Amino acid sequence: MNGHCKGHAGGRFVSLRLVRRWMLLAVLAWLAVVPTLGLAMPSYARQTQLACVACHVGAFGPELTAFGRQFKLMGYTMKVGDAKELPLSAMLVESFTHTQKAQAEAPAKGFGTNDNTELQQASVFLAGRLSEHIGIFAQATYSENGGLLGWDNVDLRYARMFSRGSHTGIWGITVNNNPTVSDVFNTAPAWMYPYLSADLAPGAPAQPMLFGGLGGQVIGASAYVQLDGAWYLEAGGYRSLSPAFLRRVNADFNGRLSGVTPYARLAYTWNLPDGNVSVGGFMLNMRRGQVGTNAAGDAVALPGPTDRFRDFGVDSSYMYINGDHAITVDGLYVHESQRLDATWGGGGSDHLHDTLQSLNLKGSYWYRHTYGVTLASFVYNGSRDVTLYGNDGAPNTRGESIELDYSPFGQPDSWQQPWANARLGLQYTWFNRFSGRVHNIDGAGRNASDNNTLYFYVWLAI
Repeated sequence: MNGHCKGHAGGRFVSLRLVRRWMLLAVLAWLAVVPTLGLAMPSYARQTQLACVACHVGAFGPELTAFGRQFKLMGYTMKVGDAKELPLSAMLVESFTHTQKAQAEAPAKGFGTNDNTELQQASVFLAGRLSEHIGIFAQATYSENGGLLGWDNVDLRYARMFSRGSHTGIWGITVNNNPTVSDVFNTAPAWMYPYLSADLAPGAPAQPMLFGGLGGQVIGASAYVQLDGAWYLEAGGYRSLSPAFLRRVNADFNGRLSGVTPYARLAYTWNLPDGNVSVGGFMLNMRRGQVGTNAAGDAVALPGPTDRFRDFGVDSSYMYINGDHAITVDGLYVHESQRLDATWGGGGSDHLHDTLQSLNLKGSYWYRHTYGVTLASFVYNGSRDVTLYGNDGAPNTRGESIELDYSPFGQPDSWQQPWANARLGLQYTWFNRFSGRVHNIDGAGRNASDNNTLYFYVWLAI
């Protein structure tokens, strides 16, 4: 094919992408300004007749206020009025990604090596009260990166209040598809900062399994209790879903779990006049086998030994909200011990035993829940293993980020409240080390700083 034909085909591809993107933007905007349709697509704000700022710091998800945490613990069931409507909502994220130096190869099919625009997420939600004690958060997402519509986080809850003597509390049961998605604190990996990040830029080469390693690939149930608004305990287990089912919902399959994978969470909260302080911990203990492919090229579980991952995490958070000002600080440290019987036995690692450690810190300030700035730092370290990680043999990656946000809606007097919301974010991430090195991280002269990423997004919700 000659150069003219290549250019013509590429232009047509870009044009079709832009047409599809602007059609989706137009539909969301139209739904937001037509109240009758907005009433047919209620969100949690519509259900409770409260502005988004009641449940979310910065008037937009996912960071929860103290009231937002209680709403989730009560199974998303709080309701005002007698209207019976389907609890549906939608979300769209359009983004632009620029790295300091173009990547050696395009990060995904249909994109360039730098300066990419993307319909990063287009999601629909079944989210709200189903009965007096049952509620749901279920998400299906389409992403231009991959071009597939698949299931996302799912959290189905049954919850009730109780009173025993001088003690009061909430107990419940959650069925979900991602360990930590049930958590109400924004230190949990499923909901921790960054809430959005560039998926077309390099990221940490290795993270503990608690960081979404099972997300969307499992089904699990856990019981939880909150006592006197202070103690929180959750415990349960997860099992693998079949590769055939995961193909139908366009989810990854990275190996079958051996038996039930236990998960536990403990936290304590001190409630203050203008906020709260929480400390806690996580535990995940899993065994997982290897993955192969069948004649059709589909991923299948292989018989044989399994790899074992034991994750233990400690976390802490602080929240202050008073009038026009809101401050939140979160921290999470996770240590993972690995026994790689399957990987090492198959020649995929240098060692039978490896470890990973992660440290994530962030602090945010919001003025009138409209203008926000966030500073964050991340460190991922691990055992040196050349066969497993290549190059220097270490996954060690560290850096910082700064983000500026603007949420024009979400207040009680906002335009089209509670049916329309939006956030604009500008995020810059820089790397001090990547894959164990500062310079020549890929053996071809690329430096860690070449992965520094400028990321801009527009996040719409109805």
